[in-house]
Amino acid sequence: MTGKRGLVMGVANDRSIAWGIASALHAEGAELAFSYQGEAFGKRVEPLAASVGSDFLVDVDVMDDDSLDAAFAALKARWGTIDFLVHAIAYSDKTELTGRFINTSRENFRNSLTISCYSFIDVARRASELMPDGGSLITLTYQGSNRVTPFYNVMGVAKAALESSVRYLANDLGPQAIRVNAISPGPMKTLAGAAIGGARKTFKTTEANAPLRANATLEAIGGTAVYLCSDYGGCTTGEIVIVDGGYHVLGMMQPENM
Repeated sequence: MTGKRGLVMGVANDRSIAWGIASALHAEGAELAFSYQGEAFGKRVEPLAASVGSDFLVDVDVMDDDSLDAAFAALKARWGTIDFLVHAIAYSDKTELTGRFINTSRENFRNSLTISCYSFIDVARRASELMPDGGSLITLTYQGSNRVTPFYNVMGVAKAALESSVRYLANDLGPQAIRVNAISPGPMKTLAGAAIGGARKTFKTTEANAPLRANATLEAIGGTAVYLCSDYGGCTTGEIVIVDGGYHVLGMMQPENM
């Protein structure tokens, strides 16, 4: 990754998946910029960015076009071009992740799809304009996109839309040598993951039943991102790369847990 530059969106703290990815990219020589939303998150991200040698932070609200335009204008002014972008942004009202999916409100459906899916399309369009020589776009998804998962509800629908968007974006941007992929980790002990009802039970269940008897680690997810952002991933696009200890291959839990 030496000589490559990119934006990481969605770091909340040092346990964030986005931070695991940023750390791995930095370790391989990448130069990083970070986005945050609001002063409170900015204060959290600033020392983390400094720890990987970055003083390039931009305040971004993905629901605000002016905010996005300003952020990418700042990237262009400072670097001219970028080589990769990591999108780790999702949202849903957690009170609607504990009941029945059928009771999803119109407002939360709209907000969840806009922030969790459309924002990737929005940033991909802007980022692609800064990738004249090609590049890599990565987002994050979860198996609740294609399997009914307790407490995931409308986020499953949002992630399904996101995964479909990955494929369409990969096709649109392929002629520009821009690759578009998603990483699908299993349950993670993150700030976002904690918002999902029953998070602890889900984490323990997947750990006990995955073929590797382990959940994904930040290091493994970060390494996957390095592959996708580097020249080694030069012929990989439109993929949903699953990093979950193999849990997704199961039809039932392990015999000892039945």
